[in-house]
Amino acid sequence: MTMSPQHAARRRMYRRRRWTVGIIAVVVLALIAAAAFVVITYADANNGIHRSSIAGLTGPEQNTGESNILIMGLDSRVDENGKPFPQAIYDQIHAEDASVGGYNTNVLMLIHIPANGGKAVGISIPRDDYVDFPDSPDGVDKGKIKEAYGDAMDASMTKLTNKGVAEADAYQQSRTAARQSTIKTVSAFLGGVRIDHFVEVTMAAFYEVAQAVQPITVCLNHATADTFSGADFPAGVQELNAAQSMAFVRQRRDTTSSDFDMTDLDRTRRQQAFMVSLAVKLKQASTFTDFGKLQKLIDVAKKDVAMDDKLDLLSFAQQAQSLAGGNISFVTLPIDHFDTVDGQSVNMVDVDAIRAQVHDLLNQPTPTAAPSTSPKSSSSGSGSSGSSGSSGSGSTPAPHPVYTDSSSPLQSGNVPCVN
Repeated sequence: MTMSPQHAARRRMYRRRRWTVGIIAVVVLALIAAAAFVVITYADANNGIHRSSIAGLTGPEQNTGESNILIMGLDSRVDENGKPFPQAIYDQIHAEDASVGGYNTNVLMLIHIPANGGKAVGISIPRDDYVDFPDSPDGVDKGKIKEAYGDAMDASMTKLTNKGVAEADAYQQSRTAARQSTIKTVSAFLGGVRIDHFVEVTMAAFYEVAQAVQPITVCLNHATADTFSGADFPAGVQELNAAQSMAFVRQRRDTTSSDFDMTDLDRTRRQQAFMVSLAVKLKQASTFTDFGKLQKLIDVAKKDVAMDDKLDLLSFAQQAQSLAGGNISFVTLPIDHFDTVDGQSVNMVDVDAIRAQVHDLLNQPTPTAAPSTSPKSSSSGSGSSGSSGSSGSGSTPAPHPVYTDSSSPLQSGNVPCVN
């Protein structure tokens, strides 16, 4: 397919490779906070957030009591209306201005919430996995999974602009087309998994929500620094402010040490660890009883969060509270090998193996109720991983003493140590 120079330039802009952001944590926080607050501001929250329909994209709705929610974290330097962030945010997150960056979904995670109180699972999809694009946007049949959004958005913008649709309307319609294309791409890649809901978050949302709940406790196995993301951390347990949190989840290289090799998979692991740490903080913090903090989270959601038109915040409240309580574990889908396609580094994957793994994760047996026993002290039987620091309402749980690589599940409930 032959493109005009202007079309090709715009397509490059929508697909431009940029650092990822730890969107997963802010998504769950925003949903939990919004759900806790809807009793007072339900109409305000629901009416102000950008919505897109995904009905029927991946199969008929089912009343099974379970939910599959796709989290999409964009690398764009603009809000949900395409407007630039305040300059102070660009400065704090070590990101260029609105003229830089594309519309890649640099964070993709499927959160499966089973019926009957089973443990939820978060499945991280590496952003550079080389996959099929069911919609073939701009005539492209395959590419990095993160590029499905930008390619579809560009194709839609071109079509609508040529029809004379007003720019603001074309932009919002194209964002919807991009979300729908990404959902179909992820569903097909995972083996036809039904996706019930989606939540999309921008970089600014992460920073502004981190501001509302800072500091966040994390643990690192190594001292590390990175001039690109602004990361500069000692080893061990430490508390991060909002700007440091942004650097923590964006870092994918170490610029000070030749023997410490970080990758995108380490960054994905950090995002998972940050989400676990955030859940720990939410159990201790006063976020849900602080009117000012909750109102700020709602305001952030209106500018920098989008979700499907069927995701009802009231009905989601109990599920979200369960996640905040630590009832979730995280896995990262495996990569078979690395390769280069059309000059770009990509992750080659065993699609059949991934689909089998996802099927098993989404169909774990429902837990049976444990026999009734006498109450035990919270300190008994804690084992070496420990939680001795969690007994007080204001104390910080001890970090998990063992680092597990990205091929092993990351369990919630305690602050984990990661690279």
